[in-house]
Amino acid sequence: MTDTTLVEHSVEARIMTITLQNPPANSYSYAMMKQLDLAVLEARFNDDVDVIVLTGSGDRFFCAGADIADLKSMTPSFKYNFCLHANETLNRLASTAKLVIVGINGHCVGGGLEVALAGDLRVAKSGSYKLGLPESKLGVLAGTGGTQRFSKLLGTSKAIELMATGETFGPDKGVSLGLINEILEGEDFSAALQSYARQFTSPSASAAAIGAMKLSVHGGEGSPLHQGLALERELQQQLFQGPDAKEGLKAFVERRAPQFGRKD
Repeated sequence: MTDTTLVEHSVEARIMTITLQNPPANSYSYAMMKQLDLAVLEARFNDDVDVIVLTGSGDRFFCAGADIADLKSMTPSFKYNFCLHANETLNRLASTAKLVIVGINGHCVGGGLEVALAGDLRVAKSGSYKLGLPESKLGVLAGTGGTQRFSKLLGTSKAIELMATGETFGPDKGVSLGLINEILEGEDFSAALQSYARQFTSPSASAAAIGAMKLSVHGGEGSPLHQGLALERELQQQLFQGPDAKEGLKAFVERRAPQFGRKD
């Protein structure tokens, strides 16, 4: 199992695309999470990567969550550490100072939606498929960050309602709930996803500013206002000392489009 490639990643045009691949449903395991963890670290350290795109292989599933057969055979100790490592992996994804776009290309339920919730933006393929956290129907809860991230995104009451009923819903309702940022139309979802992601890459966008903005938002969550403001000031000061701020301000004065990401 350790030799099986469950997560593929490649870099093109300053975008690292990470693809979950475990047919038929791209269900995740400890082995997959270890490979995802390594891919996130590689993206974090790669100066040629501005944006991370996370998607699933095939055209039916983004990810159906953890493999139920695996869960049944796990000891309580292994299950606890499995969840802990999954939390650590998704926290690493969420705390990486690069925009993370999740491309939902099919069914995205249970742990699969929990993976998607760790992204910054979620865009979805048009079509008929399901999203949701139906774990209560199995007598368990969404234990890979679902109870926390779902409620922060949708609000406490709506998140509890959807998790308690175990309701699954389509991408259109995902948009109305604020779970999905945009539905990408067209037959070639992969191409549309890459096109969507390119708007956040240099030279047209400042990856440094977007990454700092992301860290400021997440760093301020749950903190007193004065602590969030202090973090915001510190990150702003770092940006002002970097090349993107110099280029952005210069381009504004010169009334031209900025060219971000240059080292000179």
